[in-house]
Amino acid sequence: MQIFARLGLPLLALVSASIAHAETPIAVSVQADKPGAVIDRQIFGQFAEHLGQGIYGGIWVGKDSKIPNVRGIRSDVVAALRAIHVPNVRWPGGCFADEYHWRWGIGPQDKRRQTLNASWGNVIEPNSFGTDEYFDFLEQIGADAYVSVNIGSGSPEEAADWLEYMTADKPTTLAKERAANGHPAPYKVKFLGLGNENWGCGGAMSADHYVEEMKRFSHYSRNLNSDQEKGPDKMKRLAVGWDSGKSDYTEEVMKAWKDKVWSWDIDGLSLHNYVVGGWPPHLKSLGFDENEYAIALEEAFRMDGMLIKQSGIMDKYDPAKKVALAVDEWGAWLAPNPGSNPGFLQQQNSLRDAILASVNLNIFMRHADRVKMANIAQMINVLQSMILTDGPRMVLTPTYHVYRLYLPFQDATSVPVKLEGGDYKFQALTTPRLDAVAARDKAGKLWLAVTNIDPNRPAEIAVAVQGARAGTVAGQVLTAAKVGAVNTFDAPNTVAPKPISGTVSNGTAHLALPPKSVAVVALN
Repeated sequence: MQIFARLGLPLLALVSASIAHAETPIAVSVQADKPGAVIDRQIFGQFAEHLGQGIYGGIWVGKDSKIPNVRGIRSDVVAALRAIHVPNVRWPGGCFADEYHWRWGIGPQDKRRQTLNASWGNVIEPNSFGTDEYFDFLEQIGADAYVSVNIGSGSPEEAADWLEYMTADKPTTLAKERAANGHPAPYKVKFLGLGNENWGCGGAMSADHYVEEMKRFSHYSRNLNSDQEKGPDKMKRLAVGWDSGKSDYTEEVMKAWKDKVWSWDIDGLSLHNYVVGGWPPHLKSLGFDENEYAIALEEAFRMDGMLIKQSGIMDKYDPAKKVALAVDEWGAWLAPNPGSNPGFLQQQNSLRDAILASVNLNIFMRHADRVKMANIAQMINVLQSMILTDGPRMVLTPTYHVYRLYLPFQDATSVPVKLEGGDYKFQALTTPRLDAVAARDKAGKLWLAVTNIDPNRPAEIAVAVQGARAGTVAGQVLTAAKVGAVNTFDAPNTVAPKPISGTVSNGTAHLALPPKSVAVVALN
């Protein structure tokens, strides 16, 4: 593969040559007659923190910018995010949330407080993008609000006032202030995060101390939008849970929830986990070798065990699964780009990261009975982002294209998939060679997503559908000549989806998958 790439042969010729030497087809069974849990579209959520150029330059350019914008929010980014049907955006953090004081970010721009972002780079935070700008942005992209309140350095009173400012539908003083700032109607807060990583940057609290604080914030952070609270969009509160390695927060929060009194409640519990390859993050986003690729993918598959352990703890106290699991920070946390501010967490985004994203999204969908939300970190210019910007220029990353490919799975009904594809091995590292999920969308169409993790070997699959017979198989595939391929401002389509189709024989669909690829096809 690498020899052909150096000779400059076209990708499609390379793929065809590789597939010609494919092994015996791998049997894949899609059990379409056994519907499972609904895949909540909130699993495809995003995360935007006041960090580096995630907000400023990524979303907000200001009303006077020459970059096309609507009320200061850049239009190219809005169009790109609308195209992937972003369900929710978690804001303002992250670690930043537990040092954020909402009053600094409302009212006239020239009156807003200039602060220091001590969490991320020690740069000036102008507070130009605040509550009203956030909700304007959500409206433009068509997403729900996921607001994290400040438990670390804030107070229940401050959180209660913020909720009143955002949601009060009666003429309170704060509702009048919101109206004076341009929005008479109350906002809808779909999700409320009760702190962030309070075991670490959110105050280094013990689990039992956090639980006592969380109860107070849960009670006093009331949604005062009566129409919303009476309907199906009633605000859901999410507590802080596991931090990848420890389970004490999950245990204490769920134990308290089981014995709770009427005055407080939660609807979800978070889990944070990143692929880092060892702390501090040192895996490269450019110029990495197959060893680093295998390390990242092996670590990505560990998410499944974490969800099993977390769900097991939750099941002890909540066998009916009333409390959702929200993986509201996840993704690849790699070494920062050389020459960048290390506090800005800037990294490139390659085909490897797209494959990693597909693996984690597949895992979330297989746990759709408990996992109801996930937020990749982060949306723009930070960590494993969807979009990169540089002044007026914008480019979509390979990870963005995975989210575009996976659109049919939003709110679809999962169905089981069985396959024995063998392993991908590199030195002492081993992962499954193939990973797959399937679901029926609301219109009844059956979709199959298959990832070929092996960067060197193609794979041919033979898909049998129980409960139906495949008539056609067609969709899109994401791959490139090299697993380290990236999209740049000068070459934005190096890694982009292309059509893929297979053949059907006696009701079995046959599909050839290139190495290092993500394919999503409809089984009509």
